[in-house]
Amino acid sequence: MIGHPNEESFCFNGIFKTIKDELEKNDESVKVIDLYRDSFARPRTELVKRYKDLVTWCDRIYIISPVWWFRLTPRLETFFDEVFTPGFAYKFIPITKIYGYPKPLLSHKKVRTYITHGAPSLPVVTLYLNSVKLRLVMGVYSFVFGWFKTKTRQFWSVPFVSDDKRIKYLSIVKKDIKTDLGL
Repeated sequence: MIGHPNEESFCFNGIFKTIKDELEKNDESVKVIDLYRDSFARPRTELVKRYKDLVTWCDRIYIISPVWWFRLTPRLETFFDEVFTPGFAYKFIPITKIYGYPKPLLSHKKVRTYITHGAPSLPVVTLYLNSVKLRLVMGVYSFVFGWFKTKTRQFWSVPFVSDDKRIKYLSIVKKDIKTDLGL
């Protein structure tokens, strides 16, 4: 799943392309959710159904997004809101009359997320307590996929790093894919 509008971006032309190429090179069946090339016009009933069908179909989900204003892209956030819905992605198990806990319904999926930052890691991880990853993992993924079931990588200072550093980032992505494929 790619959540970046610019096809020349490192998210799209680097990470997404690397994942897709590595999977196809290993004869994996790949289906893509491209949140900025798909029509997001309302009503989105058919699009949301198609996305849910793709999530149901797959064993592994790769999510790629830049960080904008300390969150993922608006369309990716909308995807979470409209696709990872109660009854499909999780359900609440009652504990008392006023309290329940979320039971993930997609815990059998393997999920990797690649987040790119324009900022360096030090201020984000320390001053801002890594709030983007924390919110994503605890606030979305724990409900949908379960605790400690997903892997999230963050690539730092992407607009400012050298091409060699970007190649190093992509080698990490390739290594992850090989691990996922058992190679």
